[in-house]
Amino acid sequence: MSIERVELYELTLPLLEPFIISGGTMTVRRSLVIVLQDDQGNRGYGESPPFELPFYSEETLAGARDLLEHVLIPRLIRSGVHAPEAADTVLKAGVRGNPFARAGVETALWDLEAARRKTGLAALLGERAGVQPATTIPCGVALGIPKDRSTQTLRRWIDEAIARGYRRVKIKVAPGWDAAPVAAARDAMAGSGLPLTVDANGGYEWPEHEANLRQLDEAGLLYIEQPLAPDELVGHAQLVEELETPICLDETLKDARAARQIVHLGGPRVWNIKVHRLGGLSEVVRVYSIARSFGAELWAGTMPESGIGSQAALAAASLSGFIYPSDLEPSTRWFGRNADVVTLAMSNDGRMDVPTGSISAMLHHDRFQAASRLILSLPE
Repeated sequence: MSIERVELYELTLPLLEPFIISGGTMTVRRSLVIVLQDDQGNRGYGESPPFELPFYSEETLAGARDLLEHVLIPRLIRSGVHAPEAADTVLKAGVRGNPFARAGVETALWDLEAARRKTGLAALLGERAGVQPATTIPCGVALGIPKDRSTQTLRRWIDEAIARGYRRVKIKVAPGWDAAPVAAARDAMAGSGLPLTVDANGGYEWPEHEANLRQLDEAGLLYIEQPLAPDELVGHAQLVEELETPICLDETLKDARAARQIVHLGGPRVWNIKVHRLGGLSEVVRVYSIARSFGAELWAGTMPESGIGSQAALAAASLSGFIYPSDLEPSTRWFGRNADVVTLAMSNDGRMDVPTGSISAMLHHDRFQAASRLILSLPE
């Protein structure tokens, strides 16, 4: 197999309502989509979904586009490699960080292999990880901070989530928006039997916000996700000792190197695996191996991405050891009906099927053409 053509698109999908976290607000989901075509006509799709502003990570959409257009895509073509693991090595050489840009190319190669072998990403990932992937995964809802900062709005969202069958509720928190929304969520979820988690996206400091975190510790949460800044490995390890509620890592878990340090420090044992934050599925396999040895409890997160990028997260969530409901939600939750370019659907009991085919077989080509803009096509 050889790669005959590489195309880079900008994909724009308006959100139904603003999604607000502790660091920023998103009203439109813009991302980059890489399409690879081999000499047999097979096509692989990958998504690069950093935010436009660096409130989640240092990487931005403009930076990812520049790196893809001028460095990573030309490098891939020159290298002649087509196996995802080999490309992962090539894409990392001389490039620090920038996992979202690298993941766009790397996951497209995984999907190209899936198309060539007439299978799905989950089957390939399970093959590499040495496990049998699940056929369905449980879904959790991720609720942002209401634009009106109203607990009544939050309660309405939670009521709707329970009615739709989600298996877990997660709410975003920040200093000044924590005790009241957690109390409101607890009240709204009374009798549902669903677990509640909170996600701070690194919005707290220790010990400055010790009182806030200890109040969250008393709220009966399943875990507290990313309370401190991403580079606070020691701080998160300290919180494991200070708090009773399990700590979950998101932004801190950047790669296998960070995972090994977490293990060495005896840090948190709940890990959010975001494929694009890790730089692709090859790094997921490495982190997964470390997690299994450490006894970490896993689940898959999203940015959110479009249905293209979500396929990689679905594949990861299908692996054994992903025991908590993942942030994989139906397309209608984010984009409304008939908008997402690959449709994600959830059953009434809050589960999502794991696809057994490649993305090209599921893509709504007319929607993709309407929502995307071609940036680059190589060779010319």
